[in-house]
Amino acid sequence: MVTKKTVQRLGFRTGEYIVYPAHGVGLITSIEEQEVAGLTLELFVISFEQDKLTLRVPVAKIKSVGMRKLAEEDEVNKALETVTGRARVKRTMWSRRAQEYEAKINSGDLIAISEVVRDLYRSDEQPEQSYSERQLFEQAMDRMSREVASVNKLTLTEAVQLIEKNLQKSPRRGPKSDAADAEEAAA
Repeated sequence: MVTKKTVQRLGFRTGEYIVYPAHGVGLITSIEEQEVAGLTLELFVISFEQDKLTLRVPVAKIKSVGMRKLAEEDEVNKALETVTGRARVKRTMWSRRAQEYEAKINSGDLIAISEVVRDLYRSDEQPEQSYSERQLFEQAMDRMSREVASVNKLTLTEAVQLIEKNLQKSPRRGPKSDAADAEEAAA
C-alpha cells in the first residue's frame, strides 16, 4: 500500500537524474512510503527509460548500493580526457580482465567506466574484438554516454559522437597512426 509522497530525502529530489551503479543513469520519479511485511519503508522510485525499468530502492540503502548524483562538468571533462589516453591492457587472462572491466562498469564511477571504454575501444583499422569484449565495450560506452548526455544536456547520439571524437585523439588511433608506427619502428 502506497501512502504519502515526499519530494526530497538525503539530498536527492524527485525529478533529479542520478547514477545507480548497476543500471546507470536514472530519474527519481517519486519518493514514496510503502508497507512491506508490516514495516513502513520509504522508497526512491527510479525510472530507467532506455531499459524500460523502474526500481524501488529503500532510502536507507542508498549509500550501500552506491547511488550518487550525476558527475560535475569537470569530472565529465576528465572522463573525456581519460578516453584520449593510451589503452592500458594488462597481460592477464581475458577472464580475469573481463571481471575487472565488469567491476569498473558496475562501480558507477565515471572515470573507471571511461577507462574501460578507452581500453576496449577498437578503431576500424584495428583487429576485430571478441564477442565478450564488444559486449563489455558497448555496456561501458552506454553507461558513459548516458551520463555525459545528462550532464552536458546532449542527446544520447551526440554524447556517443563526442566520446568517439575523443577516442580518435588517442595515441595510435588517429589517422596518422600508421605513419607514427612506421616512424617508431624505424627509430
